[in-house]
Amino acid sequence: MNLRRDVFQAIADPTRRAILLLLASQSLTAGAIAANFDTARPTVSRHLQILTECELLTQEQKGREVFYHFNPEKMKEIADFIEPFRQLWDERFNKLEALMKQYQS
Repeated sequence: MNLRRDVFQAIADPTRRAILLLLASQSLTAGAIAANFDTARPTVSRHLQILTECELLTQEQKGREVFYHFNPEKMKEIADFIEPFRQLWDERFNKLEALMKQYQS
């Protein structure tokens, strides 16, 4: 049974999150990405494949090199999911802050 990967599965792994952070500022080849990690190159390639399948990365062929680019549009799916939780915690912290100020007076 072949399960469809989603962005949440992709970002669950710390190495994949590190790859996303690395590519957020610049496009790199697989070799340049792998040079930043203490794991085997095939392992990094597998992470890149998963991130590409989830559309968090795109590939661009330039001559013999394949460059990986971060796709910020796909991160919106994560941000949209997290936003209600962020709002909930903001409200709770604001209430706690107001209560603490009330008792300090």
